[in-house]
Amino acid sequence: MKILSIEKVRQADQYTIEHEPISPEDLMERAAGQVFEWLMKRITKENNVKIFCGNGNNGGDGLVVARRLSKVGIPNQVFMLPDLHSALDFPTFGENEIIVDALFGSGLNRPVEGVARELINYLNQQKAIRISIDIASGLFADSPSPVGAIFKPDYTLTFQMPKLAFLMPENDPYVGQLEILDIRLHPKYLLEVETNNFLVDKEMIKPIIHKRPKYSHKGTYGHGLLVAGSEGKTGAAILGAKSCLRTGVGLLSVMLPQSAWTPLQASLPEAMIQVDDKLEAFTAIGVGPGLGTSDDAQRTVKRLIQEAQVPLVMDADALNILAENKTWLSFLSARTILTPHPKEFERLFGKTSNSFERLELLREMASKYGIIIVLKGAHTATAMPNGAVFFNSTGNPGMATAGSGDVLTGMILSLLAQRYTPEEAAVLGVYLHGLAGDLAASETGQEALIASDITAHIGKAYTSLK
Repeated sequence: MKILSIEKVRQADQYTIEHEPISPEDLMERAAGQVFEWLMKRITKENNVKIFCGNGNNGGDGLVVARRLSKVGIPNQVFMLPDLHSALDFPTFGENEIIVDALFGSGLNRPVEGVARELINYLNQQKAIRISIDIASGLFADSPSPVGAIFKPDYTLTFQMPKLAFLMPENDPYVGQLEILDIRLHPKYLLEVETNNFLVDKEMIKPIIHKRPKYSHKGTYGHGLLVAGSEGKTGAAILGAKSCLRTGVGLLSVMLPQSAWTPLQASLPEAMIQVDDKLEAFTAIGVGPGLGTSDDAQRTVKRLIQEAQVPLVMDADALNILAENKTWLSFLSARTILTPHPKEFERLFGKTSNSFERLELLREMASKYGIIIVLKGAHTATAMPNGAVFFNSTGNPGMATAGSGDVLTGMILSLLAQRYTPEEAAVLGVYLHGLAGDLAASETGQEALIASDITAHIGKAYTSLK
């Protein structure tokens, strides 16, 4: 799914008006009608809906919603911002109240001030369910929001596609649960419009997955090498190895300290142990989980950068070693995959003031070094060498647990070994990882989720996509 700037969203509206064709008023009716339909699935006549409208199109949406609610007998009140001169004009709230925010839309380009600021702060204090139409009032869609009043919705009902701001960590309090409502903007425009930001969804992922030929064998699905583990960190190697196998690799060898050979073989007999330094047999290599940063580990990472002739994914301690030897970045093979969390990214590429700045630095570094960077988080952002960034739509807070990154490394390694392109392996690996985590959390709850639960649900993640 494409993520468009507000300017391009306006162009999509105008293109739809001209080429469907449809009047601006009817397009507003269509959009507000989707909000109305969403509300009607969740409210009853026992609810009282208070709708707060500004002067712009967002306010127009609110007025249409109010009219439609009235027609079906749902109690509602409309409060126009120009009619509210002070806090004395603000309504009181009782039980079963719902607030609909239609004050300011996505075109806002300055901080909210005056009575509007007071109103937003007042509404944020109410116990009512809070809903924003399209975007929370006060939130900037394409840039960092200023310090000031921003509505805090429980739900954001946005139109056609997400705004970039919805995917930034600091904006989480101003999004709530995101619902994307299809208002049927013209498909030709949406197909042809160019963007470098995308939200990865099921429809994007399903065509990527390889079909398995009937007459295939283990060699068909590649031979991966995982370089991982150190004193006291054998578990990271085991988690990565098991996840690699569960994701479909044909053969897996693991290079790890001799003291860890027995634990690996006891817990994972399907994996082989790599006892020499030869790299010729492998179709992909993963390095980093639990590796440590010893001199031997540094020599190993340097050697892989210099000599590996197959796709490479680097995580954890491999990234820490890289951060201590930044000149090595220039020697990474094209489309090498790095999978840092935010602190690792900062150590590699420097600090930023906010998530928008970090996004641009992410894009810049991927392009500069010709690599793929998977910046892990709630909406993991995968930056490609061509400047495109893919935001993930699966996953949950329960996955913020020890070993989750090791699982992801093993999964991406498996896909690389199976000869997915590095771009496909990164995007598909992240999506499957999050989906497996969602399936696991649905059984264990987020609090009880551990990394091996993610691995155990990789098969179900695949199945759910078929």
